[in-house]
Amino acid sequence: MTSDDARSETAAPPRRPLRDRLLDAIEWAGNRLPDPAMLFVLALAATWVVSLLLAPVQFTEIDPRTLGPDAHGQPQTPRPIEVKNQLSGPALATFLTRLVKNFTEFPPLGVVLVAMLGVGVADHTGFINAAVKALLRVTPAWLLTPMLLLVAIISHSAGDTGYVLVIPLGGIIFQAAGRHPLAGIACAFAGVAGGFSANFLPSGLDPLLQGFTQSSAHILDPGRNVNPLCNWWFTSASTLVIIAVGWYLTDRVIERRWRHTPIDGDEAQQHQFAELTAREVRGLWAGLGSMLAAGLVVVAAAWPADSPLRSPEGSLVKHGAPLMEAIVPLIFLGFLLPGVVHGYVAGTVRSHRDLVQGMAKAMGTMSYYVVMAFFAAQFTYAFRESNLGALVAIKGAAALERLGLPGAVTVVGIILLTCLVNLLVGSASAKWAMLGPIFVPMLMKLGIAPELTQAAYRIGDSSTNIVTPLLPYFPLIVAYAQRYVKNTGVGTLISLMLPYSLAFVVTWTLLLMVFWGLELPLGLEAAYVYPVAR
Repeated sequence: MTSDDARSETAAPPRRPLRDRLLDAIEWAGNRLPDPAMLFVLALAATWVVSLLLAPVQFTEIDPRTLGPDAHGQPQTPRPIEVKNQLSGPALATFLTRLVKNFTEFPPLGVVLVAMLGVGVADHTGFINAAVKALLRVTPAWLLTPMLLLVAIISHSAGDTGYVLVIPLGGIIFQAAGRHPLAGIACAFAGVAGGFSANFLPSGLDPLLQGFTQSSAHILDPGRNVNPLCNWWFTSASTLVIIAVGWYLTDRVIERRWRHTPIDGDEAQQHQFAELTAREVRGLWAGLGSMLAAGLVVVAAAWPADSPLRSPEGSLVKHGAPLMEAIVPLIFLGFLLPGVVHGYVAGTVRSHRDLVQGMAKAMGTMSYYVVMAFFAAQFTYAFRESNLGALVAIKGAAALERLGLPGAVTVVGIILLTCLVNLLVGSASAKWAMLGPIFVPMLMKLGIAPELTQAAYRIGDSSTNIVTPLLPYFPLIVAYAQRYVKNTGVGTLISLMLPYSLAFVVTWTLLLMVFWGLELPLGLEAAYVYPVAR
């Protein structure tokens, strides 16, 4: 062996590209983070310790909650912010007595579980499956991409159905149309996860985030209410932006890059796009008819000026109006009724036991969320009672005020920070439960309304879903892609989805700035400005 041969054998391997090393670092860090449920346990412990350390400290900043009247309408004496020790004997005793109440009264818990009961029936009976197939089957070839994106976005109303139904169907219909199936999977994944907060239909996500936003706003202003549909107009317009950007990227960038990649997956694992049977078609029409009839009943009930669905002032959309309070039950019924009708007509339901089984199956998929909600509820309670959120908000707002940054710069910073956090903590509710109590009151002190802060958070939360391996469904999407291209890995999927992620965060942020600049309404009872006491 020559000296040159020896040197070649001992030479260091070539340095990997910066992109690969960066993705490896993100994956390494993400894999070493505790489970989101345990993150709340650690956050609770940190809240206890920090409240113990800061309780003796006397702060000079005035607590803004003491500037107005108290709960009984009586004037208060302004007093400095005070951190309350959550490790004191009385505080721990109160915490133990409220442990169950903290959980059962946790705002997002009930709304999500109730909505998923109806979705579970619609999914179990095959109504959702039949509706998605029918929408995609009647689409002209040139509209295949935007229609797939539209269906993917609509699937948000059905919880996580898009991950298990729409995304694999994206690969199937693209292959059936003579297009590369990975482009179809990428397109559907972009709509389901990347456009997670874009939807013109109300979904369980709206009251879920609203619950966190309102409780966060109450840190500074206990009387400040947030409408569940406070971002509805913005998310509706976002649907058009996500479809337009996703359409361009899929047809002009993604598919051109992958069109020469051979499809070498196991043919036995490549699903065929099955036609709807005659019974499924009849069931679908019957289910859609029942959904339309139920919608007309709601409209008829809400139409009269003295409707019981209106507030005492006659409004249908004002916070506290029965119609607004019934959004989650209406979502439940909106999926339950057509699911039941479709099931009996299509023959997928033989008795009421099948319907109960569908609900039970849906609740089974929510078991992890229930565990996470338990610990999130305890952290939220301790954090609120300690006044740490109010202190951080006041101090942070004072620092931002001293910087003199424009409000738009601050909001963009919230979006980018959320994007980074989302790479390591995938759950939208978990992140907002931790970030909301800091972001919302801090920006309220700067005169930015909670509804605008929530809209900014939703942009950052959605845009990077598709490039984080910590998304719970990310391995499933890799498996979908491997059915067509065997060597697909995590890095392959990230590189496939990175153009969508970057384009979504830029265009979506610009859309929010346009809404803000033109003062277009974000949603129902939404504001851009929060009045700051001087």
